[in-house]
Amino acid sequence: MTAGTQVRPAAPAPESIRATLQRLAGAQKGSAGAPAYSRFVNRRLGRGLAALAFHAGLTPNAVTGISAVFTGTGIALLLLLPPSWAAGLAVAGCLVAGYAFDAADGQLARLRGGGSPAGEWLDHMVDAVKLLSLHLAVLVALYRFEVVEIGPLLLIPVGYCIADGALFFAMMLNEALRARHGAATRAQPSDARPGLTRSLVSLPTDYGVLALVFVLWGAPALFVPAYAVLFAATAAHLALGSRKWFREMGRLPR
Repeated sequence: MTAGTQVRPAAPAPESIRATLQRLAGAQKGSAGAPAYSRFVNRRLGRGLAALAFHAGLTPNAVTGISAVFTGTGIALLLLLPPSWAAGLAVAGCLVAGYAFDAADGQLARLRGGGSPAGEWLDHMVDAVKLLSLHLAVLVALYRFEVVEIGPLLLIPVGYCIADGALFFAMMLNEALRARHGAATRAQPSDARPGLTRSLVSLPTDYGVLALVFVLWGAPALFVPAYAVLFAATAAHLALGSRKWFREMGRLPR
């Protein structure tokens, strides 16, 4: 080695996917009140996808776009294909994949040091569009393919659309008002472990369960009652939750 030659430090070894997953596990948002599928299944799927997206150099907004493509494909198949087991599996698969990528974008943002207001806005807008579009697609498909007779049963997806839309809006508004008035939000990390019973009780309101119900699309005699049960559970959750949330908002400091 000649005099004056500088030795450059060796470049750090790239992080492994396992190490990325471990970092993600320690940066999870609070899961208080999360239904069982979202809490135990979808969040883990999203964690794996977030790690892969991180190593692929994708941005959170790109992952949100992938989620929208999968969900939009599932909704399009629901509108275009007559009820069959194959169509149901395809629709459910697309919706489940879209939901997993929906869980990945936020985790990827935290992995990269935090998300942006624009990214959060995009994520919530995609969520709102998918919820309303899915139920309207069910309404159109039930009518177009004559799955049910014209009558009261067609009001189920209409009511479900209203209930799901109102519930989503309430959740977003609750978080915004809590943050504005200095109260703890559900998105903040917490050491407290929410009870398993609460997660299981709220399972029928989980979007992941709704996505899986489309596996029954090939058997309308099974799909329609199952879809109606999820609607009833969501409507009941909205009614009971609204009373609780109104009281909670009344206790927030002015």
